[in-house]
Amino acid sequence: MNAPDLRLTLASIGEDELISRLVQHLPQGPEVIAGPGDDCAVVRAVEPGWDQLLKTDCVVEGVHFLREAAPEQVGWKALARVVSDVASMGGVPQHALITLVLPRELEVSWVERLYAGLRRCAETYGVSIVGGETAGGPLVMVSVSLTGKVREGRVLRRDGARAGDVIAVTGQLGGSITGHHLSFEPRVAEAGWLVESQQVQAMMDLSDGLAKDLPRMAKASGVEFVLEEGTLPVNPGCSAARLGDGEDYELLLAIPAAAWEALAASWAARFPEVPLTRIGTFVPMGLGEKPDFVETGWEHFVTAPPVQELESERSHRRIQADD
Repeated sequence: MNAPDLRLTLASIGEDELISRLVQHLPQGPEVIAGPGDDCAVVRAVEPGWDQLLKTDCVVEGVHFLREAAPEQVGWKALARVVSDVASMGGVPQHALITLVLPRELEVSWVERLYAGLRRCAETYGVSIVGGETAGGPLVMVSVSLTGKVREGRVLRRDGARAGDVIAVTGQLGGSITGHHLSFEPRVAEAGWLVESQQVQAMMDLSDGLAKDLPRMAKASGVEFVLEEGTLPVNPGCSAARLGDGEDYELLLAIPAAAWEALAASWAARFPEVPLTRIGTFVPMGLGEKPDFVETGWEHFVTAPPVQELESERSHRRIQADD
């Protein structure tokens, strides 16, 4: 295999050549009739007994990643984000469309490595990449549209929590900017197992952080919450104040109190390496207690992106080193 020519840029090869390079060997499931190369992808309709899920999301340079990040990780993240959303509603991911906005001076090898990350994520979670679009622009943006399927009557939404339900989370939270935000693994198997248990009232993924997403679930469900702050499974070196950074991609759950102990025991036997932690209780309106960190949380157009904070910190360290 020849080494990639690092001197090639998008401007030097053009759109058609770029696409021909990127679409080689993309994963295609048996239900795909026509993948990349036509005006539309063609796939067989979802089978009886299932409902269709639709999701789109994007990652933007300077907001969700820095150019210095490994492009394979950027590609992984771009697709894994939407896989996580489909899983959090109890679904199985199926077909992805990838739209790329790219600066003309960008190296072709960078884009090929980006697609390698997309392809690896697709192969890991059984996703068929069936098409997309490319366009020029001032910075890198990767937009992913994903279909999924969920069994009729089994979809888990964020509005199903009830007063008295246990609040639980998977994994550990906070500090994702140190690297987890580029390498996380969507909780697909775990979400599927929870759906089959039929003991979960509501579920969503923590893409914007516990500080933002827990109040969203409570508001959608018409309840409030009380947290047991001492039980929060925070990553080492990370304080509760950083639970608003976002991009944990863990699952937030509402579980009936009567079902909690048996479900937690079954979980520990099935997923011994992934903790499932009780962190509080949903309560009737007017009885909630919001900790200070809930007023933080990631919000587009308001919060400074954590990757910009990270770059600012690195720049400050470089200046100090030069001094």
